[in-house]
Amino acid sequence: MKAIAPGKLILSGEHAVVYGQPAVAMAIDLSAQTTILPQTHDDIVFSLPDFRQRESFKLRALREMKRRILTNYQLFQDGEIGIREVLAKPVELLLFSFITLLDGVHVKLEEGLDIGLTSSIPVGCGLGSSAAAVLSELRAVGHYLRVDFRPDWHMKYSMLAENMQHGHASGVDSYVSMHGGCVRFQEGVGDSIPMPSVPIFVAQTGTPITSTGECVSRVRETVGEHASIWHDFGAITDEVASVAGKRDLGSMKAAVRENHRLLCRIGVVPERVASFVRDIEAAGGAAKICGAGAVLGDKAGIVMVIAEKPPLELCQKYGYTVSAVRGDPLGVRVV
Repeated sequence: MKAIAPGKLILSGEHAVVYGQPAVAMAIDLSAQTTILPQTHDDIVFSLPDFRQRESFKLRALREMKRRILTNYQLFQDGEIGIREVLAKPVELLLFSFITLLDGVHVKLEEGLDIGLTSSIPVGCGLGSSAAAVLSELRAVGHYLRVDFRPDWHMKYSMLAENMQHGHASGVDSYVSMHGGCVRFQEGVGDSIPMPSVPIFVAQTGTPITSTGECVSRVRETVGEHASIWHDFGAITDEVASVAGKRDLGSMKAAVRENHRLLCRIGVVPERVASFVRDIEAAGGAAKICGAGAVLGDKAGIVMVIAEKPPLELCQKYGYTVSAVRGDPLGVRVV
């Protein structure tokens, strides 16, 4: 059996959502897929063909790893280590999610499992790849084990894992991937709003050298939790929410441009990416980063472009790829 979970695109409010302000985000037609197959032995096998990885674990080893990760996370919260030191390698996010779920629902395995994950979502580029991977895994494992897995459990276990990866996850990635559609999200609560009716394209500027967790931590240190700029983000996000379902290209462009300027002010838009956005604006469009951005280097993951047609020539000039993106009205599900 297989479960899929969509990625997400933040239209407005990244970073600010961590400090209680709203964000508008939509599920997109890129997804993570998890398959579950039984094993004749009692090992738990994790297969990640996208990364050419296949590893087997005993439950005891997974529980020892879980204890180490939770200890590391406490050290991170105490300021003794950085967020990148919590997980020894990316695959541990999936291992942690699995054993945390298994222990949380108190199910005894009668046989081993082969848990396979593939994804069409670029990793580390602001499209919610980790949340989608975790949710597809949780949904697949829960369904396979015949656990009555409620939505609040999805959020609980997804957020536990996301914090190990990002430090202080806002929950927007998990919420949108779980429910699908387009939502205004604030402090753990999502309200459904119409899908955007303007053309949206995504330009890939490359994987940042700084992680989401590192960007969030740097912004927390340099800008602070109580800065007035977060209220400015909130006002722009509410403007985006109000025009999302309307064919008002001008208002959407204006809001996205202002959101971009706020992101520049908090220091998460590399100069090369800012130059690309200026060129987009000069051509009559609007653009902004759609994830944490970057505090070092010249790559910032995905840039959302609002324009009547894809900026092919500009992307070629910068060495970026570009594609149209569509919304996914559905969230995580078994297929």
